[in-house]
Amino acid sequence: MNKDITTTETIKENTLEVEQTTAPSVTPYRRPQERPKTGGNRMRSNRPPRSMVGPKFDTTVSSKVETAHIPPLKDGDIRIIHFGGVEEIGRNMSMVEYKDTILIVDCGVQFTEKHTPGIDFILPNTKYLEEHKRKIKGVLVTHGHLDHIGAIPYIMPRIGNPQIYARLFTSLMIRKRQEEFPHLDALTINIIEKGDAITLGDLKVRFFGVTHAIPDSMGIIVETPYGDIVHSGDLRLEHNNDIPTDDEVERYKVFENRKTLLLMADSTNCENPGFSISDTVVYKNIEGIITDTPGRLIISTFASQVERMLFMLNTAEKHGKKVVIEGRSMKTNVEIAKLANMLKIRPETLISLEEMVKYPDNKIIILATGQQGEEFAALGRIASKVHKFIRLTPRDTILMSSSVVPGNERAVQNLKDKLSRQGAHIIHYKTSDVHSSGHANADELLWIHRKIHPKFFIPVHGYHYMLRVHADLERKLGMPEENIIIPDNGMIIEIQDGGNRITKLKELAPGEMIVVDGTSVGKIQDVVMRDRQTLAEDGIFIVIGVIDSRTHTLKKSPDLISRGFVYLKESQDLLYQTRLLTKKVIENSLTRGGYMNLDQMKQEVAETTTKFLLQKTAKNPVIIPVIISV
Repeated sequence: MNKDITTTETIKENTLEVEQTTAPSVTPYRRPQERPKTGGNRMRSNRPPRSMVGPKFDTTVSSKVETAHIPPLKDGDIRIIHFGGVEEIGRNMSMVEYKDTILIVDCGVQFTEKHTPGIDFILPNTKYLEEHKRKIKGVLVTHGHLDHIGAIPYIMPRIGNPQIYARLFTSLMIRKRQEEFPHLDALTINIIEKGDAITLGDLKVRFFGVTHAIPDSMGIIVETPYGDIVHSGDLRLEHNNDIPTDDEVERYKVFENRKTLLLMADSTNCENPGFSISDTVVYKNIEGIITDTPGRLIISTFASQVERMLFMLNTAEKHGKKVVIEGRSMKTNVEIAKLANMLKIRPETLISLEEMVKYPDNKIIILATGQQGEEFAALGRIASKVHKFIRLTPRDTILMSSSVVPGNERAVQNLKDKLSRQGAHIIHYKTSDVHSSGHANADELLWIHRKIHPKFFIPVHGYHYMLRVHADLERKLGMPEENIIIPDNGMIIEIQDGGNRITKLKELAPGEMIVVDGTSVGKIQDVVMRDRQTLAEDGIFIVIGVIDSRTHTLKKSPDLISRGFVYLKESQDLLYQTRLLTKKVIENSLTRGGYMNLDQMKQEVAETTTKFLLQKTAKNPVIIPVIISV
């Protein structure tokens, strides 16, 4: 599958081989209900960089087709749709529509999951916005994490490239990502600050600062005739012993004399009781480790934890340490912090990998990516002893200032094992308070809800269960059940009757999954995904039959190729039986005149082979019959 089968090419698997003299037709077999009418799908290989090629958008659906069933918005009503971020972690994107105005909040990606092998990113489905692009007055971006800005290069061209409104650091993150797509039209980004107020179409928008893991995070207030619609973005509280700081109290005073119609708030950590660990505690512990570590210190954290990374750099300089930045995403975010004038350290504090030998180990700190066990990230290469400049010794200390992302537990454990075998001392969030989340726990959310005191509530940013738990918090504060809506992606929610009622329509906005697959952007193809999952789980099995074009007979027994299915040298009996079976199927087909319909012959070979191999091995590989006429 790595290359096409062409004239006179020899295919080998172990000791098996077949010489070919013509280019065959190759059709992956699928079960009958999945089978396409014509040829199969070819898996991608050696894809060119996106920055060179650019995304190819799926434009097969004409406007006003997919949303024709949705009734128009009635005058005076407010419509809210979430295009992502309410059935998963990631691809956060929502909209508020009133009269002739649509305001979009965030435009993020979701990273690939187990059921989407080979996919680069999962995008919000913006078909509704594409068909109402004339009403879009702006994209409001709450902060610079990829799950809130990552889809901008893919989606902005589809919705008319509207103006973007973001704070400085967020704008720099957006522009940096846009550099990977030089073929796209330039973005128009307006820098706003907390406390600013702007008018966009029929609506006025205000902004307020929030605490999160990245600088310049903000929440959004959309003023309507019936009260404010508040979108929190991602947020948490800075506190001392579960008492919010004076800065936090001051932030939320903006809501004291305002009427909040609707709150949409971050649900990521709502099931965690109490308050999250304060950054004050985390920073104190990290400073102690930087100060007291006797040898070389390697710190690995999320590159997206920009504020913590800036603290580490400032603390290192304060204690006379030299810092090496190792990892592309970390280097990028440090450069952006410099552009935003947030990095205050002297240039000589940062050194290159090559310069480490000039300093004693106890003066060296390495900030490295790869805390989630990524094989080719900096910490992964250090653990595998393949890093060009860094070899661990028992005097090294590794600080993993991050939690484990669900699903990465085994990879992180394997990483820690490899590091420990080399004698390094490891400090992580389970042994010390060295990590705090950027998302509020339950009691923090209760405090925030009391300050904003909304009439209606829509939990956002999380899996459905998280949204349910978050809704329970608002019920605890006395909100009636009919004032709370648990959203799904594409659900159309409206505030009607002059702001007195919130309801969901029976109609849905288009919600099929949109993905970035190499250089293509479009709807996910279920057949392709099933083939990829099958290849990953059960492998591939190829049957090659060569037919004499003059006599219409099989020239020799079929040849077999296995990849990721069984090791043929140790499965000779299975190989022998399969060869006899496929030989009989082809010969029987030829006897019935099958030479005139090679596609039908391939289908018979595939179906028979699939049943046989499933019976013998309990595996269901992708079967590719190759019939060659010579």
